[in-house]
Parts: sequence; structure tokens; C-alpha cells
Amino acid sequence: MAGKLFGIGVGPGNPELLTMKAVRAIEALDVIIAPKTEKKTSSVALKIARDYIQPQTEIVYQEFPMTDDFASDDTSWEKNKAEILALLGQGKSVGFLTLGDPMFFSTYIYVLERLKAEQAKGEVEFTIETIPGITAFCAIASATNTPIIEGDNVLSIVPANLPLERVQEALEHTDNAVLMKVSKDYPELLKLLDEQNMVDKAILVSRYGLENEKVFSDIREAQEAKLNYLSTIITRRSK
Repeated sequence: MAGKLFGIGVGPGNPELLTMKAVRAIEALDVIIAPKTEKKTSSVALKIARDYIQPQTEIVYQEFPMTDDFASDDTSWEKNKAEILALLGQGKSVGFLTLGDPMFFSTYIYVLERLKAEQAKGEVEFTIETIPGITAFCAIASATNTPIIEGDNVLSIVPANLPLERVQEALEHTDNAVLMKVSKDYPELLKLLDEQNMVDKAILVSRYGLENEKVFSDIREAQEAKLNYLSTIITRRSK
């Protein structure tokens, strides 16, 4: 029997925000892949999904580096790929859990591309199904009654950990913006948003739906806060 890989978005933090499809898939899995970084001893995605995991489901922790430069050293990626392939080769259903949506700033994307390449070789027979999840910025917008985009406005989604000149370029050509990964160089980022007239209509939420969640309706007040990597700003240009 062919194995099956499920990429499952578990949403931003609240277990109630998983889709029914995600819950049903999790409940039926043979194995769950719980991704974590070198610095963490646990998996946030696993904690969110915990209530839906059956006692007989095997949990496999996989460590992934916090880098986009895979060319320098892809040892851990190849090791994790081989482990997943071995499970799929046994005909098992394997779920890879990911925060938010699997296709949005997700480790799963890089795992998926490697496994699709192996699938094309035909040496291991398996299928792939990706189940969407609610992104943090969509959940934040709903929780705070903050519109993301409307009418004929242009929306840009910008990783705030990019060099500031790239962030500036993106903001100069948009009406509304979602800034992800807001943590480092915050005073400089705030100054840049002020120059673009995008402070007064902004909201910042750190670790939405998780422990130590912080909400700033005035993003100027976040200057003294220690912001987590999972911090998001939703903003639009003041009229």
C-alpha cells in the first residue's frame, strides 16, 4: 500500500482555529512529524494540535535550521527527508504539522519540494495532500476587527527582517501592508512606517493565540517591548 504525506496547517495558535479537514486528517495519521528549531526543545505546531492526536499515533521530532541558505549545508534537510521517505515506503500516513498555512513562510515548502523530486523518481510510491490553515495575519485581523484590504487598494506582504531598503521599497508601492517577522531593528522599522504615513492605522500583535501574546493598538508603544519572531503588523496608509 502506498504511503501518503499530509502537509497540515494548524493555524496561528488557538486549537479551535484548525479546520475540520485538518482535525480529521490528524486523527487518522499513523505518524506525525513535529518540526522544531535547534534552539527549541518542543514543537509549537504539535502543542496546538495535541488535543486531536490519537494515542496510537507515533510522533517524530525533526530539527530544522533557522536559515534560508540551504546550499551551504543541507545535511539536516536530507536526513529529515530520508526519514520521511522511509515512513512513506512502509505505507504509512505521515502528517507534517506547520504553523499557519503550509504554503505561507513554512518549513513544509522546502520539505515538499524535496519529496516531490523523490516522488518523480518513482522509487518510493506515495501521494501528497496539503491541507490549508489560517494564517496569523488573517486571524489577527478578525480578532481585532482590522480590515486587511478593501476596494481597489494594493496589499503587500513584507518580511520585516529583510534589509530596511527592501522594506521601504515595498511600502512605497502599496496602500496596505502586512509585515511579518517583526522583531529586530524595530525603532528603524517604526521610523520607516512613520515616513510612509503608516503608523496611525497600524496594529501589532506578537505571538497571537499563544502564551505571552501581546497586542499593541498603538505600535509606538512597542518600542520598549521585547518582540518575538512571531510578531505581525497590519497597517494601511492614513488618508
